[in-house]
Amino acid sequence: MAPRIQTLPLEVVHLIAAGEVIDSLAAVVRELVENALDAGATRIAIAVCPEQWRVRVADNGAGMDLADLKQAATPHSTSKIQASEDLWKITSLGFRGEALHSLAQLAELEVLSRLHSNQAGWQVSYNTQGEPARVEPVAIAPGTVVTASNLFGIWPARREGLPSPAQQLRAIQLTIHQIALCHPHVTWQVEQSDRPWFSIWSGEDAKPVLAQILRSSHLSDLHALAIASPRTATIPEIPNPDTSNPEKLQLVLGLPDRCHRRRPDWVRVAINGRIVKAPELEQTILAAFRRTLPRDRYPVCFAHLQVPPNHIDWNRHPAKAEVYLHHLSDWQEAVTQAIAQALHFSPTQLTESYHSERVGQLLKVAEADGVYQVSRTIPVETETTVTTDDSINPTVTNLLELRAVAQVSNTYIVAEHPAGMWLVEQHIAHERVLYEQLCDRWHLVPLEPPVILNNLSAPQRKQLQRLGLEVEPFGEKLWAIRTAPDLLGQREDCPAALWELSLGGDLESALVATACRSAIRNGTPLTLPEMQTLLDQWQQTHRPHTCPHGRPIYLSLEETALSRFFRRHWVIGKSHGI
Repeated sequence: MAPRIQTLPLEVVHLIAAGEVIDSLAAVVRELVENALDAGATRIAIAVCPEQWRVRVADNGAGMDLADLKQAATPHSTSKIQASEDLWKITSLGFRGEALHSLAQLAELEVLSRLHSNQAGWQVSYNTQGEPARVEPVAIAPGTVVTASNLFGIWPARREGLPSPAQQLRAIQLTIHQIALCHPHVTWQVEQSDRPWFSIWSGEDAKPVLAQILRSSHLSDLHALAIASPRTATIPEIPNPDTSNPEKLQLVLGLPDRCHRRRPDWVRVAINGRIVKAPELEQTILAAFRRTLPRDRYPVCFAHLQVPPNHIDWNRHPAKAEVYLHHLSDWQEAVTQAIAQALHFSPTQLTESYHSERVGQLLKVAEADGVYQVSRTIPVETETTVTTDDSINPTVTNLLELRAVAQVSNTYIVAEHPAGMWLVEQHIAHERVLYEQLCDRWHLVPLEPPVILNNLSAPQRKQLQRLGLEVEPFGEKLWAIRTAPDLLGQREDCPAALWELSLGGDLESALVATACRSAIRNGTPLTLPEMQTLLDQWQQTHRPHTCPHGRPIYLSLEETALSRFFRRHWVIGKSHGI
């Protein structure tokens, strides 16, 4: 006979709920740190001991008085909300009042706290119901110290199901890194088994924090951007909008020619101070970096959305790792535009030596014979032919002062700018220019006479037709190609290029192949006006750091680095040198 339905005992209900909130040592760290941040902490010290299943979090936040300490660990007790309508005005990280009560049930919980206005603090130990078991006065600095020991001591099966201590430590470190990125004003000190583990120093934004987390990167490899009210004006008006929480998008990304990863593990999205799983926004970020990174490499990008509270529903996941976000498509467009803006050249992407004195006359470099001798040159633009339409590229009027000086090995353009000089590889710079022109206008022209290709297979013919080319039978195993991309139509190697296009790939791959075929070859001598025209065109591209294959286009030699190399600081102030 089937068992009858009955109400679960209250202690079983609480244990199930506690197990959803606190499922690991990393979850303990997350919940306690979020409470510290809600209390306004700017310094947080964390001590973890996996062997003893203990976590201690100390902060310099507002603290609690004795009445709040006695109430803090009871079920669903919080100071963050009071009524149901407050669920649509949440500006804090915690609001459910479950963290301390869950810890009281699953661990031995002790809290020490002192208000800034009080001369002494209080130490409270709690029983498994979250009620004060021992209350004592204690002398501590203003703030709060929470210690959870013997975690899952009453639940051995949960301990056995958790990963190894090393994996748990990695999860704790990742949790702290994610929270530190969202709150860069906080200084973090972390200990493991009573020994220093790592520290994270505060910064004005997430850029210096990310540089500390990704040890292989430098500040100069990252670019930060903040945009106020990024979404379009087509969104309907919100009744009674909360003007104290304006919309904002903060972005920190690795410049694609310097900083990228083997896995998409550093494509992160945060909303209102918390890292969340947002697959749609993560895919938007990956798409925005297309054709800027080498094959099988992924970007470094952290996007932090400041969203009005009434545009978010946090009640989707017990750990608040997923949210319901209103106007998702508008935020996707805002992220795409912000990444495009961040990848443009700007003076802020130069090093701190940008405002140093201008480099003097560079030494003339003799031109060496190149490997290739293809007579493919760039049409020189005169003053009357330079495009000035800002709608094509908003940074046209804000170009860096790059001046072509010389050509090395008929391959590299030496370009001077106010903070030093760059070496620009002419082929891939021109490839980036042509690729973006093709993306804007894929133009097919008739071929007179048509190109005849031999032994085209059925898949090759379908591929050419998919790209819009006219393919007709011309005899036994012969096929006439009557249209071709404009850039390829005038080339002598057009048949070879069309054969390459027929071998497969989508339209984007065809654009890359066409641009690569059409770009000037290394070994081609260029005049100074031709080099200057190429530099100007290259700066106006949307992704100037890398070619469509992901190769870096330029090498920067800053004036400060040159000064250090030539030991100019040795003779400053002496009569025999400057």
